[in-house]
Amino acid sequence: MGRIAVAAIVSSWVIPISIIGNRIVSEPYMDEIFHIRQAQQYCKGNFRSWDPMITTPPGLYYLSLAHVASLFPGMFYLKAVSSFPEVCSIPILRSINGILAILCSILIYEIITNLRPTLDERKATVYAVVLSMYPLHWFFTFLYYTDVASLTAVLAMYLACLRKNYWFSGLLGALAVVIRQTNIIWMLFVACSGIIDLTFACKRDKIDIGDGDASIKYLGQQASMDGAVFRSSLRKRKINTPVDTGIQPMPTKNASSKASISGLIDEIETIFLTALHIKWKLFVSFIPFFILLAAFVAFIYWNGSIVLGAKEAHGVSLHFAQIMYFGLFSALLMAPLYFSVSQALDLFHSIWRNKPLSFFQAFMAFIASFISVHFFSIAHPYLLADNRHYTFYLWRKVIKAHWSFKYLLVPLYVYSWLSIFARLGKVQRKIWVLAFFLATTAVLVPAPLIEFRYFTIPFFFLMLHSHVDDYQSWFLMGLLYIAINVFTMMMFLYRPFHWDHEPGIQRFIW
Repeated sequence: MGRIAVAAIVSSWVIPISIIGNRIVSEPYMDEIFHIRQAQQYCKGNFRSWDPMITTPPGLYYLSLAHVASLFPGMFYLKAVSSFPEVCSIPILRSINGILAILCSILIYEIITNLRPTLDERKATVYAVVLSMYPLHWFFTFLYYTDVASLTAVLAMYLACLRKNYWFSGLLGALAVVIRQTNIIWMLFVACSGIIDLTFACKRDKIDIGDGDASIKYLGQQASMDGAVFRSSLRKRKINTPVDTGIQPMPTKNASSKASISGLIDEIETIFLTALHIKWKLFVSFIPFFILLAAFVAFIYWNGSIVLGAKEAHGVSLHFAQIMYFGLFSALLMAPLYFSVSQALDLFHSIWRNKPLSFFQAFMAFIASFISVHFFSIAHPYLLADNRHYTFYLWRKVIKAHWSFKYLLVPLYVYSWLSIFARLGKVQRKIWVLAFFLATTAVLVPAPLIEFRYFTIPFFFLMLHSHVDDYQSWFLMGLLYIAINVFTMMMFLYRPFHWDHEPGIQRFIW
């Protein structure tokens, strides 16, 4: 019932807004110009044709072909079209993202219930609906971009991994990479998550078996020692002595920073030692991921770059400031959680309680942030020249409003990341938090252009694993997302403008 309710609620806004959007914006806009033109070439059977301005692989176009093929018989029977290429119209191509957005909402619900099986259906439904309104994901549902398809494929891959269908997960990982090549990082992250879960599960199974043997042995000894007085005392000592299971409990809310570091080292050691014992099981389970990684490395060697087209504008960089932007952006979109008095006090008390190590960690975070914004903050030519994007105005009106502003934002960057780590650290293993941070870094740092679209997948992983429970926070986040979505869509549809140096209508976009 929950997944049906989620799909119905998401459909209730996807369908009408898609109709309105197609009526007002009837021509391809911005990157749609390249994507729609390329998809229409594929519909004509011209698979050797390729637009040099497209940077991503053709996965979205193959999905669109399958979508068009499913519609063609019915439309041909109704005499709405006379040939296959006619079905590849702008509204039909855009509709694939609407369908994928509904599927994505179901995947979100399924992941929530898999990660938290004790969560009741009503809460899981509310959480999935609110997450489906995440502004970047919501906005690009109505345009022919790769973002919705990319997120859907990654979440499907992750859900299959959670259900221990590792080979199917690897197949979906291949689809995710064919849609957007940077998803190779999320494929590796999902594989790491699967390995972490599998090794700790094997560790628990081994402990359970060991405990069972110990119990049987103990009962036999107890029966053989009935009637002996001095052995009775020995028996008491055995009962009062805890069995060393080797289980490492999850860090608690009051765990110190020193204990957290020790816990991370213990988890790495546990994974390494357990992996040695089950190496063949791991190899067989995750071989599709290894094959995909090898194929991707071969592709980069053959292509000479990770991007397919426009290589000069999308070169690899060291843009460490992207990590700062992502932390603050994510915290702002989770403002009811992170920017509250109680959260600020909890974080301060945690740092104060675990001094001096927490003071040192916070100090190093400040130093790293200052270095990132001073030496590794990149102003891409597209960012400076294209006033259709909101990042253009944020860069000019906030970050570059005064030379000191980018440094004044450092405390907010640090606070955001410390809050994120604190929340994740309460409910996730330390090794998982580290893997998430490294994956996010690997995706964002090489990108020279500030694009909030790049934040979508790491944000979803962050939200899905933050285990937010109170309805008030979700309600406030839902209101925040609705307000942002209404504003951005109204600006896009009803506030067009013109450039003096170029004909055509321009619109504000993320």
